[in-house]
Amino acid sequence: MGKGGALSEGVLKKIVLSYTYVAIWIFLSFTVIVYNKYILDRKLYNWPYPISLTMIHMAFCSSLAYLLVRIFKVVDPVTMSWDLYLKSVVPIGLLYSLSLWLSNSAYIYLSVSFIQMLKALMPVAVYTIGVMFKKEVFNSETMANMISISIGVGIAAYGEAKFDSWGVILQLGAVAFEATRLVMIQILLTSKGITLNPITSLYYVAPCCLVFLFFPWVFVEYPILRENSSYHLDYVIFGTNSFCAFALNLAVFLLVGKTSALTMNVAGVVKDWLLIAFSWSVIMDTVTPINLFGYALAFLGVAYYNHSKLMALKAKEAQKKSQQPDEEAGRLLEPREGENIGAKKTESQN
Repeated sequence: MGKGGALSEGVLKKIVLSYTYVAIWIFLSFTVIVYNKYILDRKLYNWPYPISLTMIHMAFCSSLAYLLVRIFKVVDPVTMSWDLYLKSVVPIGLLYSLSLWLSNSAYIYLSVSFIQMLKALMPVAVYTIGVMFKKEVFNSETMANMISISIGVGIAAYGEAKFDSWGVILQLGAVAFEATRLVMIQILLTSKGITLNPITSLYYVAPCCLVFLFFPWVFVEYPILRENSSYHLDYVIFGTNSFCAFALNLAVFLLVGKTSALTMNVAGVVKDWLLIAFSWSVIMDTVTPINLFGYALAFLGVAYYNHSKLMALKAKEAQKKSQQPDEEAGRLLEPREGENIGAKKTESQN
C-alpha cells in the first residue's frame, strides 16, 4: 500500500513537473513574440530596427551563455576543433542569423496571428529540404499531407485582412532559412556525433550570428539610427526583452531534456492558438473566418504529421527492443573462446 502510494506520488510529481515545463515554455515563447512585436511595430513602441534588435539578443545571449558554460560550468562545452567549428557551426550561424533577421522584420508588416499561420509551413519546408539533401525519404502520402498544409496556409493568406506581400516574403524567407538550418544541423553536426543543447548552441552559434548581422547592420540600419539619434537604448525595455529571449532557450533546454521534442511540438500548437486569440482580443488584429478555416486545415495536417512521426519513432524503438533478445540469444549459443580452445585440444589429442 505504502509502496504503491509512493509510486503514485512520484508519477504525479513527474506529471506536474512536465506540465510546469510546458507552461513555462509557452509563457516565455508567447512573451518573446509579443514583446518583439511591441518593440518593432510602428504603431506601438515604434523601433523598427530588426537587425539591431537581433544583435542585442545575440550579444546578451552570447555573454550569458559564456558565463554558464565557462564560469559557472552549468553545462560542459563540446570538444570541437577550429576546423570543425568553421565548417559546421559557422554555416549554421549564418542561416540562423538570416532566419532571425527576416522573422523579426516580418513583425513590422504582419499581424502576430497571421505570422503564426505562416509558420505552419515549417514542416513542409523541413521535409522538402530534407528530401533534397537525402535526409528524408520521399513518401507520396507525406507529400500529400504537406500539400494539404500548404493549401490551408494559402486559404489563411487569402482571408488575411491586412495582407502585405513584402511581409509574407520576409516570413517565408525566414521559414526557408530556419528549415535549412535544422537540416544542416543533422548533416553537419548530428551525423558527426555532435549534439548541442540550447545553451551550448548559444555559446557556439550566437557569436557567429552577431558577426554576420554586423555587416548588413552597418549599411542598412546604422546610418538611419545615427541620423535619428535613435541608438540611445531604453535599458529596461531591451534588457528585459533580451532576458526573455535567453530564458526561452533555457526553457527549451528544460522542456526537451525532461520531456521530449514531440512534447514541444504539441505545446507549440497550443501556443500558436493562444497567440492568435491574444492577437485578436488584445492587440485587436483582424482575424477572419477564412483565416481560421485555412489555419485549422493546416493545423490538422501538422497534427497528422506529428502523429506519423511519433508512430514511426515508436515502431523503430519496438524493432530495436525485439532485436535485443535475438542478439542475446545468439551470443548465448556461440561457444566461448575457452570452450573453443578446449574442443580443439581434445580433437588434437584424439
